[in-house]
This record gives sequence, C-alpha cells and structure tokens, in this order.
Amino acid sequence: CLGPAAGSAAAGLKRCGMARACLQAVKYLMFAFNLLFWLGGCGVLGVGIWLAATQGSFATLSSSFPSLSAANLLIVTGTFVMAIGFVGCLGAIKENKCLLLTFFLLLLLVFLLEATIAILFFAYTDKIDRYAQRDLKKGLHLYGTQGNVGLTNAWSIIQTDFRCCGVSNYTDWFEVYNATRVPDSCCLEFSESCGLHAPGTWWKAPCYETVKVWLQENLLAVGVFGLCTALVQILGLTFAMTMYCQVVKADTYCA
Repeated sequence: CLGPAAGSAAAGLKRCGMARACLQAVKYLMFAFNLLFWLGGCGVLGVGIWLAATQGSFATLSSSFPSLSAANLLIVTGTFVMAIGFVGCLGAIKENKCLLLTFFLLLLLVFLLEATIAILFFAYTDKIDRYAQRDLKKGLHLYGTQGNVGLTNAWSIIQTDFRCCGVSNYTDWFEVYNATRVPDSCCLEFSESCGLHAPGTWWKAPCYETVKVWLQENLLAVGVFGLCTALVQILGLTFAMTMYCQVVKADTYCA
C-alpha cells in the first residue's frame, strides 16, 4: 500500500498532468486565435498600403484633420492589430504570464475605448453633426487649390457617386467661387465647364444628408460588423485570461 506521502505525491502529479493538459489545449487555441488576429491585421495593413500607393491622392474631406484619410486609418489600425496579435501569439507559445497579461490589458483598453467612442457618438450626435458640417464647408474652400489634390478628388468622387452637390446645398459652392458656379462633378451630365451652366443642370441633393441616409440604410451591416468586432475582442480577452489562469495553475501544481 502507498503511504500518505506517496499518495499525496501521486495526487499532485495527477493534478499537474491535468493542469498541463488544459494549458496545452488553451495554448493552441490561443495561438490559433492570435494568428488569425495577426493575419487580419496584415490584411488591413496591406489594403492601407495599397490605397496609399495607388490612391494616394484620395485624402480626407476634413480641413481640420488632413491626415485622417482612409489609407492612414487602415495603416494605423492594421499595424496596431498586428502588434497586439504578435504579443498574443508570443505569450501563448512561451506560456509567459507577463505577455498574456499585456495582451489582455491592450485588448481591454481597445475595447473600452471603442465602447466610450460609441457612447459619446450617440450621446452627442447633434453636436457632431453641426461640427462636421461646419468643418466640411470650411474644407470646400480648399477645393482645387495647390497641395489639396486629395481633398479635391474626394469631393469629386462623392458628388459623382452619390449624385449630390455641396455639404448642405449646392449654393455652398457659390461662396467658394464667389460666383454662381459649382464643380463639374455636380453636373447631371458631366462635360467640361458644365458647372458654369444653369442650376437646373446640377444635382440638388445635399451630400451630407445623402451620405447620412445611405449610412442609415446600411445601419444593419454596420451594426453586424461592430457586433462581430466586439465578439472577437471578447473572445480574445476570454482566451487570454483563461490561459493566464491555466499557467498559474500549472506553475502551482507542478512546482
């Protein structure tokens, strides 16, 4: 028969084996999740670099935030996602508690930041609307000027694709040109200098409201994307904390 000491040692080995088995299962799940997370970041970064290289002249519509372009946003987001995914992968492979905790805290910080931005956006929608329209109207005065090819192209594309003109009205352009004139991208039928023709040949819909309505019509897709993003982040937080606890257990039972 085994003595008390031998029985205790056997029980300890059993607990250690179970803890290691659980740790290995969570480890590979955590690694797979973060590998996909990292690859997703690579994809976003790649799209951002491609946009910057091929559509570099397409910039933001905002005069206050000229660097806030689609390409720059994607590059920054992709780089950040890649960095977080790398920390998670390394923490999983190395079974390093410090790296796992760092990954958890970084992902938690991003999640809380996104939640805060969403809450503030819905709480101050009217103020954001007014500020956005003022800023866009201010940006109209940079249209066609030297060094603002990106803003010019952006307005041309939006007015052509959404069949609209100006921020709140086609008359917004009158202040820019100091004349009864709009860009050629406002014309119902595009032709050289058609923006000098009569108002009856221009789009009448305001671009701000037109784009806003389009976003509202596609709110379900935006909501699904946001929900999926939140679920992925919650899953990452769960994996990180579960593995952290399993590492602690394994260290305790197998010490």
